[in-house]
Amino acid sequence: MSLYLEPPMKLLFVNMSLDEIKDGGTVERTIQLCKHIAAEGIDCTILTTDSGLNQDLLTTMKCNNVDIIALPCVNKRFYLPFPCLNTIKKHVAASDIIHLMGHWTLINLLVYSYDRKYNKPYAVCPAGALPVFGRSKSIKTLYNFIVGRKIIKNATFHIAVADNEISQFTDYGIPAEKVTIIPNGVNPKDYVIQDNDAFRKFAGLGDSPYILFMGRLNLIKGPDLLLRAFCSISDVFPDMHLVFAGPDGGMLSELKLCTSASSLERRVHFVGYLGGTNKVSAYSSASLLVVPSRQEAMSIVALESGICGVPVLITDQCGFGTLHLIDGVMAVPATEPGLADGLIRLLENRKLLPIIGERFKSYILKNLTWKVATKAYLDMFRKMGEIDV
Repeated sequence: MSLYLEPPMKLLFVNMSLDEIKDGGTVERTIQLCKHIAAEGIDCTILTTDSGLNQDLLTTMKCNNVDIIALPCVNKRFYLPFPCLNTIKKHVAASDIIHLMGHWTLINLLVYSYDRKYNKPYAVCPAGALPVFGRSKSIKTLYNFIVGRKIIKNATFHIAVADNEISQFTDYGIPAEKVTIIPNGVNPKDYVIQDNDAFRKFAGLGDSPYILFMGRLNLIKGPDLLLRAFCSISDVFPDMHLVFAGPDGGMLSELKLCTSASSLERRVHFVGYLGGTNKVSAYSSASLLVVPSRQEAMSIVALESGICGVPVLITDQCGFGTLHLIDGVMAVPATEPGLADGLIRLLENRKLLPIIGERFKSYILKNLTWKVATKAYLDMFRKMGEIDV
């Protein structure tokens, strides 16, 4: 078949959730790509579950000419959709190209089964999900044995968000040269600095400088590593505070106990999930963002911080690869000593932080916006449309 990326071409994006609070990275990527691709006059539909889906997002996406088809979610832990087979069949059949986000999901399995029936070209973007890591290892192993590896193997295109995912694809039998890297991005218009005083008052910070963590409080994101590293250097920088911004992913009680045991309750703040202007203000008034993840594809919060001109300390497990060589990003081992050493090196001369933050911002504006990512996707979709499947 010969398809061209012009109306009325129809793209179907599949993601298990559009819950912006619990599932930030893949949700942000899906939403932003669909908005930008739809702005090019291309028909975009998102197939998802209704878990965490809010009316504001539905309205926003509709205004951006993106349709959302939400299947009822019958199990929120595993994002199990009610198998509305006729709905799935209808949208797969009507699509010209399909994009699967994530990996360990029943919705991907159901879409894949109909994709094989209708012989549609499809791309997979696991966004760091391919390794068998974290909870439910036996279930994930079984999923791969039954269908997961076939979904990856039979894809027309394989998309990595960072170069550290290439080896994850090769573990599934995909040659490295067949993996296309399309990094995450950021939309500069969403990060216009407004009132920082309101956030500082909300968080009880006053004029104190602070280190920021932005993300879910769960094991894979490493907030415990950051907290222990901060405790170990707290006497060296007695004016510095630490802010944890994000929903509880099972570690909040443990983190608070550690804070109390170190007598740092007045300097460690847990402010919960932040969105909109509060999030922008949290970034823009921070001295430094730290991404202490034990495993992650390319961190979107690092880009969000950078676009606000704030430098970033990341672990070498965050999917930035050679990007850690850019001024404004420092990579360290995903350990307490590694993070402590990075904090000391960056905080010893705080006057340089705004300068390296601005250098990082300049790099992002040139290379890591959703506009840049969208162009790469459109090029890929054009190639997919020319492939016989």
